[in-house]
Amino acid sequence: MATLLRKIIPFEKSSPVDDDISIEYSFAIEYNGPPINFDIPKLVPVDLDRLPTAAEVSSSFSLNNVSLPVIHPIVKINPVNQKPPKDKRFASKPGSARKSIVHPGLSSELSVTVDSLDSLGKGIDDGDGGVGCSEIQEIPDVNNETPSHVRKPSVVTFREPESCDVEESDFSETESIILDEQPIARNGKKGSCYRCLKGNRFTLKEICIVCNAKYCYKCVLRTMGSMPEGRKCITCIGKKIHESRRESLGKRSRLLKQMLGELEVQRVMRSEKACEANQLPPQLVNVNGEPLTQDELQVLQTCQNPPEKLKPGFYWYDKLSGFWGKEGHGPCQIITAQLNVGAHIKSNASNGNTKIIVNNRVITKKELWMLQLAGVHCEGNPSYWLSADGSYQEEGQNNIKGPIWNKMGIKLFCTLLSLPVPPNTVNHAGEDVSQSPAQVLPKILLVGYPKSGTSTIYKQAKVLYNTSFSENERQSIKSMIQSNLYGYLAILLQGRERFEEEILQEDRRRHIADGSGSPGGASKIVGKTKYSISPRLKAFSDWLVQVMVSGNLEVIFPAATREYAPFIGELWNDAAFQATYNRRHELEMLPRIATYFLERAIEISRTDYEPSDMDILYAEGITSSNGLSCMEFSFPLIEREIAIDGYQHDPSARYQLIRLHPSSLGEKCKWLEMFEDVDIVLFSVSLTDYDEFSLDSNGVRTNKMLASKQLFESIVTHPTFEKKNFLLILNKADLLEEKIEQVPLTRCEWFHDFNPVISHNHYNFSNNRNNHTSLSQSAFQYIATKFKRLFNSLTDRKLYVSMVTGLEPDSVDEVLRYSRHILKWNETENSLVNTEMSSTDIEASSTS
Repeated sequence: MATLLRKIIPFEKSSPVDDDISIEYSFAIEYNGPPINFDIPKLVPVDLDRLPTAAEVSSSFSLNNVSLPVIHPIVKINPVNQKPPKDKRFASKPGSARKSIVHPGLSSELSVTVDSLDSLGKGIDDGDGGVGCSEIQEIPDVNNETPSHVRKPSVVTFREPESCDVEESDFSETESIILDEQPIARNGKKGSCYRCLKGNRFTLKEICIVCNAKYCYKCVLRTMGSMPEGRKCITCIGKKIHESRRESLGKRSRLLKQMLGELEVQRVMRSEKACEANQLPPQLVNVNGEPLTQDELQVLQTCQNPPEKLKPGFYWYDKLSGFWGKEGHGPCQIITAQLNVGAHIKSNASNGNTKIIVNNRVITKKELWMLQLAGVHCEGNPSYWLSADGSYQEEGQNNIKGPIWNKMGIKLFCTLLSLPVPPNTVNHAGEDVSQSPAQVLPKILLVGYPKSGTSTIYKQAKVLYNTSFSENERQSIKSMIQSNLYGYLAILLQGRERFEEEILQEDRRRHIADGSGSPGGASKIVGKTKYSISPRLKAFSDWLVQVMVSGNLEVIFPAATREYAPFIGELWNDAAFQATYNRRHELEMLPRIATYFLERAIEISRTDYEPSDMDILYAEGITSSNGLSCMEFSFPLIEREIAIDGYQHDPSARYQLIRLHPSSLGEKCKWLEMFEDVDIVLFSVSLTDYDEFSLDSNGVRTNKMLASKQLFESIVTHPTFEKKNFLLILNKADLLEEKIEQVPLTRCEWFHDFNPVISHNHYNFSNNRNNHTSLSQSAFQYIATKFKRLFNSLTDRKLYVSMVTGLEPDSVDEVLRYSRHILKWNETENSLVNTEMSSTDIEASSTS
């Protein structure tokens, strides 16, 4: 490259000393990288074969319509110490003006900017030397535009063919852009003060928001003065701030609070935020591929719902719906719609890959989930128009639907997925979402194997913390309870047939044993038993059992409740049904909680039935859409909690409890990535699952406890929960106490080594209850230890464990408060770490 340059500008033969000095030249090539957030000079490509030699320049030379670079020689400098070169010929003299050499033969098409004439050798030949006269143009010193403590960078500028003079404004603007990337030259050691060169990286310092120079306690006021524009060096006053410091604009530092009084600190912060030079440059905000003008930036910042914490960068904006986000990312906010800013939105603005187009933009996967939950038809890759109020219509159709924001659970789902919700809207609890857009609630995720009690815990929490069920939720719960009731009746009627058949078979065997007839004749004996019902009820029974076996019970009921409700009263009062009900404990398929509803079967089967809170707690299978439920709540303050914790809890603090059904996790728990912002995971395990079995997705009969263990391993090892706290909830402790005496824990192969040592008192029968309790406690501790060791082997972290009875309010309240304590301990631990680091900084500052 140097050879090419010497063709254009010849040098005199240098001495051997000169040959040892390496001179590099910056050279411009076509840029094909990612987009940048500032304007760059244009360059017309140069055909190197057309560049003339020195001899050609001396005779006749003209480069019409060719733009060539203005090149400044770069001298190799140690990048660590930033020391000037030892050879004085390449060192800039203090206060010297920068000079541009222009060849008359080249007109003004080519100029080389140098620090001094000596940097190019001994000089340039005059007109008698064959090259032509050289004209030296003085370029004003840029020191008045650049802080004196910042090393001047090498500059490459480009000039248009029509331009004959170097414009000072263009040169300064290009230089200011490059300065943002340049380090600051200083001679002190790393981490020292930029003025006194004392201290180290642990010393507290104040940073200039323009040049990033750092000053210690003694030098801040000497270098920044009264800070009329905030924390700027005196030489930086009037200059634009460094964009990397924009986040700290108006935020007081510890050093400033130690040096100045409260009122003085407030004055400095106000000046820093209000200073015109510190405002965001409009050309650095790019919307839909187009930089904003000052008027557009003003419109964007003063609209009713402006973007929060606007920074320099590339953004996309959907003018129809108001969706706003960073280029290549999903929406982060919904701002005022129909603002005349930026260009038209691009289809790949949010880097979506769903092939679903909304307002000419391919939406992201999370937005697709939200639309599907709102009932928007998304099959066949349709295109939609979405307005600011949430109404939508398919492209080319005149059928407006929606608005989607009024759909049940949409706002909760958007909060869960970190999707924005429109401003000035009200959530399910009647609270204004727009009033606290920046509020982030601690999220508690509740998950577990089916029938592990997560639904009961979630419903108990809603009742405990006065989070009422909506009317739609109550109607859904009513339908589920009535459907479950008919299912319980079908199980009992199946049992009735079995009991009746057992008695008839016993009569046949007795008839044969008495010799009163042949086996063939005995088979024809037909008689009534105490389990026989009337033909009318028999027809209803056969039909109901057939519906249950076919799996269509939830489809038919509760829609058919009005038609079949009269049968419930007649069936309940039937003696045969009551005889079956008395033997209900022999029916394995009948759940324990069925008794609660069967005893109120006539009331529940009525069309005007309204479920109570207790009915909701006992009800099975109550989930919201997609198996996802979410609620916000706060813990009421209780006296005993203050005594136990030793610190005061804020009773107004809000939390978010998310209950997720395992069927919604997908294959290999792939949907867990939706919950990356949860703070703690509550995993529920049923203590009575150790001898029960269920069919997995492949139809294989699997022990429920082992299946729960497998789900626990999948969630714990998921990358989304790599550093999350886990609280293991061992649920149904009351049922374990009853079951452990009848069914040994070793029925589960994972618990094969369970062998508790319990002292039995054979002389005091009053201790029988204590022995049962002791055995269940031993089983609880054993199961907790097994899960703790498993968790530690998978994550090398600590697992928290709590025993719960879901139907007991105090038990559920205790475990949720325990989860809050875990979050508090985590915050305290982090704050202690930060305090220790701060103490180290202060100690280091005092020693320095």
